[in-house]
Amino acid sequence: MAADLFFTDEHKMLRQSVREFVQRELVPHAEEWEEEGFFPDWVFKRLGELGYLGLHFPEEYGGGGGDYFTNIVLMEELANCGSFGVNTGVAVQLGMATPPILKFGSDEQKQRYLVPAIQGERIACLGITEPEAGSDVSNVKTFAEKVDGGWKVNGNKIFITNGWRADFMTLLARTDREKKGYRGMSIFLVDTDTPGFVKSRKLDKVGQRSSDTAEIFFEDMIIPEDSMMGEEGRGFYNIMWELQGERLIVAVAVIAIAEVTLQQAIEYGKERVQFGKPIIKNQALAHRVADLVTELEAVKSLTYLTAWKYDRGEYPVKEISMAKLMSTQVAFRVTDEAMQLMGGYGYMMEYPVQKAWRDMRIARIGGGSDEIMREIIATTMGLY
Repeated sequence: MAADLFFTDEHKMLRQSVREFVQRELVPHAEEWEEEGFFPDWVFKRLGELGYLGLHFPEEYGGGGGDYFTNIVLMEELANCGSFGVNTGVAVQLGMATPPILKFGSDEQKQRYLVPAIQGERIACLGITEPEAGSDVSNVKTFAEKVDGGWKVNGNKIFITNGWRADFMTLLARTDREKKGYRGMSIFLVDTDTPGFVKSRKLDKVGQRSSDTAEIFFEDMIIPEDSMMGEEGRGFYNIMWELQGERLIVAVAVIAIAEVTLQQAIEYGKERVQFGKPIIKNQALAHRVADLVTELEAVKSLTYLTAWKYDRGEYPVKEISMAKLMSTQVAFRVTDEAMQLMGGYGYMMEYPVQKAWRDMRIARIGGGSDEIMREIIATTMGLY
């Protein structure tokens, strides 16, 4: 199995630690969080106390100094908590909104934002998507105008995970209207209690119910001059770098959720007797499960190998796009087949397969849709 090649004894010890935490402190509350549509902030705090939010960050900022596979272990074990929204909220905190701070931020910004994020004291969100700029990031219209002592920001962001509760946002905004497309953008760190930062509404979603998702408006919001992160005008390039890590962590999470869901369906198939024998004993179903397990193992191997390259400092855009494309498609297919295997019971709210089925669908849209992944793969192959 692919795992044997990439995980050390230290990874295995970490996995056992996270697994015990998940079973002890998260699983008992998962159904409640799904019904309430919100997992509590103490989850971030507790993860920070245990060191799980900083596993791969440098020790000088309070992290564990581990490799990228420590994050993989965390995401895979969180898949067992029974609420995929927790995976999503945590993934934004440790793998999407904060890595740009480490790579592009000043030391002051790292101390003010990264350190408390690692501790779970400050919750982060990522502000990229807009009503007219989803997959087309180059069409971002939120504008940061240079004014005396800082920047005045006006605009709108939507589908922002952690947006309702976040303490700060890693924000992509246009800083030069004269430059079109991907040019003329910059990244900022914004405290969400800044006047003019308006949490407009909490969005109601089909799946991932426990993960809060918000629409945000900026209304003449004034932020300090030193809020900019990295070089002015390089925001698009810097956020494209961020998206690679985001897509990779999504691939890891959905594979793990799909594996958990398929195993639940298999256990059901062993207990459900039809025509005188457990339904899993029917060759058609057993062979279909064999196909699904094979697909999951194949895409997991691709994802692990890509993560290994990423961890070594490579920038494998094509492979990351392949992993994101294939993992999300396979994961959704697996959850759909798991529901089919369970028949009418799989469609009932009392069984978790319906939740995984709903949760998986957004993975093929968020962080770069199937179509965008194919476009990147084709472009890197030189097909255009």
